[in-house]
Amino acid sequence: MTKYNWGIIGPGNIARKFTAGLRQLENANLYSVVSRSKERAERFAQEYGYKKSYDDYRMFASDPQLDIVYIATPHSHHHEHSLLCLRNGKAVLCEKPFALNSIQVEEMINTARENKLFLMEALWPPFQPYYIKAAELISASYTGKVRYIISKFAFRAPYDPQARTFNPDLAGGSLLDIGIYPVIDTLRFLGKPDNIETSAVIAPTGVDESVGVLFGYNDGRGASLYSSFVNDGGICTDILCENANIILSRSRDYVQYLNVKYTNGEAEGYSYKPPAMGFHYEAAEVMKCLDEGLKESPVVPLSFSSDLINTLDRIRRKAGIIYPQEK
Repeated sequence: MTKYNWGIIGPGNIARKFTAGLRQLENANLYSVVSRSKERAERFAQEYGYKKSYDDYRMFASDPQLDIVYIATPHSHHHEHSLLCLRNGKAVLCEKPFALNSIQVEEMINTARENKLFLMEALWPPFQPYYIKAAELISASYTGKVRYIISKFAFRAPYDPQARTFNPDLAGGSLLDIGIYPVIDTLRFLGKPDNIETSAVIAPTGVDESVGVLFGYNDGRGASLYSSFVNDGGICTDILCENANIILSRSRDYVQYLNVKYTNGEAEGYSYKPPAMGFHYEAAEVMKCLDEGLKESPVVPLSFSSDLINTLDRIRRKAGIIYPQEK
């Protein structure tokens, strides 16, 4: 078994969850962590068992013993940090969203391909048991074709102009932070929309605190998507099919629920509580692909990430959401 040395850029909350996932995998070695703060990097390394800590990003990325980097910095830095690691010969797993816009994502993808390196967007849903089960039911034609999707991700976030959620310099706003999940679900089960309409509520900082989106398809299918930092709407996706309705939901602690209601009156339900909140599935996929010599994941191919960021760009253009870095 090949063991891979993992490094972390950005030792924050999501990096803690991801580290718990890495600990589930025998072929993952907790190797290094980097932060702008030396103390923060050292504290994270000591607490979670990483061998090295850095406060210099270039020294971190150029370490010849480092194999794979998980990028967990704010959205505004994904492009910069991904390019740094790719140009230093590292495989990269970058948190969602891949970057701010399609121009940045295209450069990341081209750099990975030019250097023959692995690159994947860290999308949580496609690897989860409830998601895989729903896809199996649909592909086996038990439910008939998908006709409409209703998807939401909403929770109350205290308004703080400096917080990641509301800070435009960190690409804050509900769409890229949590609204991306309803977009992922809809692209997965319906594909790219032909038409998009939006309605956004803009916070005083200029980022979106809530966004409502309608997807239209020329064949009559459709979707309604919603994200918000101002209400406890929860996390749920209803997939309305010809012969059944599939309801996907999860709690904030990542426990997953799948309920299916068929038009003939039958119903079935499932619940899943994967170890480490299910983050180990993404890491396992990266190492499986590297073992097989693949440069991208068949589960989350770069083409999907390209479609995702292009769709997010379309939503932002309609909603008038522009970040300072793009002006």
